[in-house]
Amino acid sequence: MSKEKEKWGMVIDVDKCIGCQSCVVACQSENNIPINAEDIFNQRRAIEWIRVERYWEGEFPDIKARFIPILCQHCGEAPCEPVCPVFATYHNEEGMNVQVYNRCIGTRFCANNCPYHVRFFNFWEPEWPDSLKNQLNPDVTVRSRGIMEKCTFCIQRIRRSKREASRDGREVQDAARSINPACVNACPTDTLYFGDFNDPDSKVSKLKKKELGDHGRGYKLLDELGTDPNVIYLKKVDHSAKEEAHA
Repeated sequence: MSKEKEKWGMVIDVDKCIGCQSCVVACQSENNIPINAEDIFNQRRAIEWIRVERYWEGEFPDIKARFIPILCQHCGEAPCEPVCPVFATYHNEEGMNVQVYNRCIGTRFCANNCPYHVRFFNFWEPEWPDSLKNQLNPDVTVRSRGIMEKCTFCIQRIRRSKREASRDGREVQDAARSINPACVNACPTDTLYFGDFNDPDSKVSKLKKKELGDHGRGYKLLDELGTDPNVIYLKKVDHSAKEEAHA
């Protein structure tokens, strides 16, 4: 009996996120994303495969800052896929929403249909300072002007890890740094977990089983839209509220 195909996904514990942006920097570096200068942000043309949203809860002076990382949810029923006229984005057999760069014609239909705002259009040819040009990742295609891009779960790391495991005659190790997306490895508070949801012994599967129920902290972004995301969030724990309740 053949082994069931992997279904890669992520669990994000919002309670641990401190908004340090380490995941953002690691993603930019790993995936050859051009530097987002101030003028690009002002024109709303910045490319961020993962971003950390900040929001506020409470009333002054008892106001609290909250942070939540947002990236492509790799939806099982992705609304971005059926609107692409050239099949440049599709769902692969490993549970990921993938992008074929050399097939994309830049209609931006996928971005318009994405409720999470995590797809980006290249308005310019990518440029880097001379000091950084030799530091680009050779495993990742540099996207040219006129095409879409987004988070890939660092698929190049998954492919390399699977090749090495096959060469060495072993299984891919769960949560290994070599297979984790760059954002997961860079997080100093272990906010992000990555793994195979089809492996019942993986960390993400255990968290999904424990937290995605009536009494758990798990939820999916905009789940009411029926997109079936492969990213699960764990709710923030209000420790001060717990202390007040036991006072």
